[in-house]
Amino acid sequence: MVIGLTGATLAFREQILDAINPGVRNVAVRNAPVLGPQQIMLAAQAARPHERVTSIIFYDTPGASARVGFAPPPGQRKGETVYFNPYTGVLLPELAGEDFFEWTEQLHRFLLLPRDPGKMVSGTLAFCLMGLALTGLYLRWPRRVWDWRTWLTFDTRMKGRSFLWGLHSVAGTWVMVVFLMFTASGVYWAFDPIRDMADGWMGTLRPPREASAPKPKGVKRPDASMGDLTPGWETFQKDAPNWQMVLLRPPERANAPLQILWVAKDATHVRARSSMTINQQTGALLKQDLYNDKPLGARLQSTIYPLHIGTYFGVAGQLIVFIAALALPGFGITGWMLYLDRRKQKRIARAERAQLAAAPTAAGDDPVLMAYASQTGQAERLALQSAAALQKAGVAVHVHSLEKLTPPQLGKYRRALFVASSFGEGEPPDSARRFSRLLHAAAQEFKHMQYAVLALGDRNYTQFCGFGRTLDQRLAFMGAQPLHPIIEVDKGDAGALARWGNALRGLMGEAASDVQLQAAAGDDDYVSWRLSGRVLLNPGSIGAPLYEITLDGDVGTGWRPGALVDIWPGHYGKDTTPRRYSLASISQDGSMQLVVRKVGLASGWLTAQAMIGDEVRVRLIANPSFDVYEKPAPAIYIGNGSGIAGLRSHLRARVLEGQQRNWLIFGERQQAYDAVCTEEIQSWRVRGFLPELDLVYSRDANGGGYVQDRLRQRADTLRAWVNDGAAIFVCGSLQGMAGGVDDALADILGRSRLAQLTEEGRYRRDIY
Repeated sequence: MVIGLTGATLAFREQILDAINPGVRNVAVRNAPVLGPQQIMLAAQAARPHERVTSIIFYDTPGASARVGFAPPPGQRKGETVYFNPYTGVLLPELAGEDFFEWTEQLHRFLLLPRDPGKMVSGTLAFCLMGLALTGLYLRWPRRVWDWRTWLTFDTRMKGRSFLWGLHSVAGTWVMVVFLMFTASGVYWAFDPIRDMADGWMGTLRPPREASAPKPKGVKRPDASMGDLTPGWETFQKDAPNWQMVLLRPPERANAPLQILWVAKDATHVRARSSMTINQQTGALLKQDLYNDKPLGARLQSTIYPLHIGTYFGVAGQLIVFIAALALPGFGITGWMLYLDRRKQKRIARAERAQLAAAPTAAGDDPVLMAYASQTGQAERLALQSAAALQKAGVAVHVHSLEKLTPPQLGKYRRALFVASSFGEGEPPDSARRFSRLLHAAAQEFKHMQYAVLALGDRNYTQFCGFGRTLDQRLAFMGAQPLHPIIEVDKGDAGALARWGNALRGLMGEAASDVQLQAAAGDDDYVSWRLSGRVLLNPGSIGAPLYEITLDGDVGTGWRPGALVDIWPGHYGKDTTPRRYSLASISQDGSMQLVVRKVGLASGWLTAQAMIGDEVRVRLIANPSFDVYEKPAPAIYIGNGSGIAGLRSHLRARVLEGQQRNWLIFGERQQAYDAVCTEEIQSWRVRGFLPELDLVYSRDANGGGYVQDRLRQRADTLRAWVNDGAAIFVCGSLQGMAGGVDDALADILGRSRLAQLTEEGRYRRDIY
């Protein structure tokens, strides 16, 4: 974090110094010739008669001051640099702020330690940062490797740990290349063996250092007649007219050659230096080494420093380096917060485990396996709470992490319950990767086993509850029989946990008791709306009544098509749980509309018990896995029953945007009684927003069958729409419809093609 902050401070060092020192490094441009190096050296000797000039730097920019470097005092590595007016040779004021940046550079490079041990410490830290960057890349490696959105974007609507992880991982991906560049160059400079090895590869080995004889004490007055720089300067200007920066090294002796380094105007970076060696007396060119003629290794070596500070890519590169360096403290903070959250969850899980161990152990020859896959400890905690409830009811329970479980061990149980969290974009947690790999490679059959899956996730991720769904599908494929459909929990959703509690009570038999699981959303997450309308949509139907429910309240920033809403029934208390519904309206309608079948406590209260005007406590839930497909494309909407809600919100949004290429395939029982939303659908049809419409009624003699049957009948049209880029949306019941539609689509398009559509976000489902 310290190295990052100091690196960000140094990123625009030159620009900051220029800004706070007007008239020092740049003076007012005059209509006059600039002085040559001989005049500047004489001015420097007059200003500092007891110091030796070691370098003179000129820039081709009009008004740029001449910079003169002096030999360092005894015991120091670096001498002072002063500035002279290029037109008059007048000594300019001392550069303010230079001492601060020198101190910051020492902190950045050596952490204010002596040079050699400081290099070792900073180099070790560079190695650590490299390890953090590469292991972070491994940990977030997504399932959809070639989808750039997975790598570089995340939903800012996330909260809590999901937001921290998204920010930490996505921002880390953005700056990954810059961090590796930082660390590689830092390690190169810090460790001489590594630098010598790299220089050897590049063919630029430094000559070994020779011990120099001690110089006599005292300061030797420079010889005022050391030589004239004018002949050498004239030779340089004749042979290298296209320079933007030139550095002259005046020799200590009058008969020694003059060394000149320069950077051409068309150079790729500031360290692309060419060099000349010139006879100081005659001005004869002794040697010239152009940058473009240097070996590739030497040119690569010269780019290390410009890449490290970002100047290789100009001001844009400096800005990128500044942001990346400034992000290092941010990664420290978010990483620490994620670590503390994980510790908290694990501490709670340890307490739950201790309570379970202290409780009386139920005996039995047919124990239930309670297995969990946890990234932060929440899944472990829920598994332990569930196991404690079963054990209290006299059911023998074995609790295991998937970290050490194998398919053969799993096969020894007749009943298995899984609490599975997901990591990142639907990946298994670290502890469950081995089990997931073994399970997919296993050939065992689990026809003797019954199972249930409680999947934990966050709907802001595209692959919501991805690992739990994968686990559920794989167990079913291997012959295991589900005790009940998978239960998906969105960020501690109380309703889903209540359904899991009901499933546990089914295993308890006569000793069943209330199961309290601690992971519900708080009351502060809910807001009050008012019940303003209730219309029966299917009078006379042989099925359960289906109502359109309208709620009025503060729309605020609104919601996206496909969103969900949690609703508490009546004056909620400990014995009631919220129910989740698909929104059938869009925020532009100014109200929430639901399509609710009268089944269960919450639906019964909404459709019969609640009075018009009653308060309804609601919580909006984003649903990215059923969100709008962002690219302009045709859309196919498939559903049944109350699934018309999620489809209707999408279709209303499409009509509002003027997108006409839509296809609705919707199924119900009888046309005479169950033709829900008919007027609205026919209006869309007449206005050209439903060029394809299939309404299927399973109990009618002349329109029988199911939506999956109609899909097979229209397979050619479906393939044509998909080939034109269409996205497919499925909303409705898990039992029967969703599985049948999935199988039909796989038969028509091919399972691999369907998987590809899922990866591209073109196959989206909201099923329950």
